[in-house]
Amino acid sequence: MKTHQKKKVAIIGTVGLPASYGGFETLAEHIVEHLSDDYELTVYCSGKKYPRQTRKKTYKNAKLKYLPLNANGIQSIPYDTLSILHALFFADVLLILGVAGAWILPFVKIFTNKKIIVSIDGIEWKRDKWNLPAKWYLFWAEGLAVKYSHIDISDNEAIQDYTAKRYGSLSRIIEYGADHTLKVKLTEEDINAFPFLASPYAFKVCRIEPENNIHVILEAFARLPKSNLVMIGNWNNSEYGKNVRARYGVLDNIILLDPIYNQRKLDALRSHATIYIHGHSAGGTNPSLVEAMYLGLPVIAFNVSYNKITTENKALYFKDEQELKTIIDQTSPEMLQLLGTTMQGIAERRYTWKLIVNKYKKLIVEALTVKEKSSVTHKVKELDYQLLLKMNLGHLKNEDAFFIKR
Repeated sequence: MKTHQKKKVAIIGTVGLPASYGGFETLAEHIVEHLSDDYELTVYCSGKKYPRQTRKKTYKNAKLKYLPLNANGIQSIPYDTLSILHALFFADVLLILGVAGAWILPFVKIFTNKKIIVSIDGIEWKRDKWNLPAKWYLFWAEGLAVKYSHIDISDNEAIQDYTAKRYGSLSRIIEYGADHTLKVKLTEEDINAFPFLASPYAFKVCRIEPENNIHVILEAFARLPKSNLVMIGNWNNSEYGKNVRARYGVLDNIILLDPIYNQRKLDALRSHATIYIHGHSAGGTNPSLVEAMYLGLPVIAFNVSYNKITTENKALYFKDEQELKTIIDQTSPEMLQLLGTTMQGIAERRYTWKLIVNKYKKLIVEALTVKEKSSVTHKVKELDYQLLLKMNLGHLKNEDAFFIKR
């Protein structure tokens, strides 16, 4: 009797496992944890981040392959490219997280029978951290990723709208899970290590980049000497980070910490915050935001569509340092408590790993059987517009918002 042979899936574009670096890595960890019984999984890892003596051949039943390159920055292009080329020798499905290696996808699509699933990871080319040549490459690569994948993934409805309008793609929305975060009971050791835990404080954890509005948040708290802010990030990775740390790190109410990768320690700091400040202005559904929501933290977020969609338009929103300062000054503890409960309810309903991974499982099944990529097409103008107006459907005047599956 023949035994059923598992289909092989390569996960490409992460720093690697065990996860300790960011959202894609946490996603890969949970995919491996939940789907290794169904598929033979291989995860590509950066040899630069995992010293040889710490490397594992397998992790939670997934095979690990190491490349001698960084997974981020300019090296992400050869890193993803080599991962894709290697995966062609064995994988049935390529699950590619990010668009850095997308230049090679036309050749993969045309000359092989491999199935390609790409998560475009927000609108990467709009990020301020990239210089002009990098922005042009990422813009071009994004188009290739959408066009030559069998399925593309958006992590936010705003990104789905964008890919529909720009590329005519029926992108699938899959966000991030947050239920790996835990409320932590503080110990005496915690309070000794971080004395600020004894007083109320706002909290933020992120990459220190201009599009995350670090300078805006820090300036607001510089004007709020009675309100404490704790921010964790990679301050030494850029001149921007070094400059803002030098300027604001000397203030008594602002505590700027280096990256913390220990999950318990990170959860201890954020689960005891009184407010979560989310400054991201680019991207889609941000992992640190949904994690804060799951912990029941009241959220004050930068006023962009991605953040409003993630929080279902129920958080508080700011556009500059003055507006952020005003919100903090004028929002009562009772309102913040109610807001935190609302955020937690959204996260428990939408941002759990069981739900997220099940969506990926369904996409892999679909990718293995799909013959033609689903798309959307703008059909409103083909309808009798005057007839629609007679029906008093005034909202149809916004024609660009309507797409029909083809």
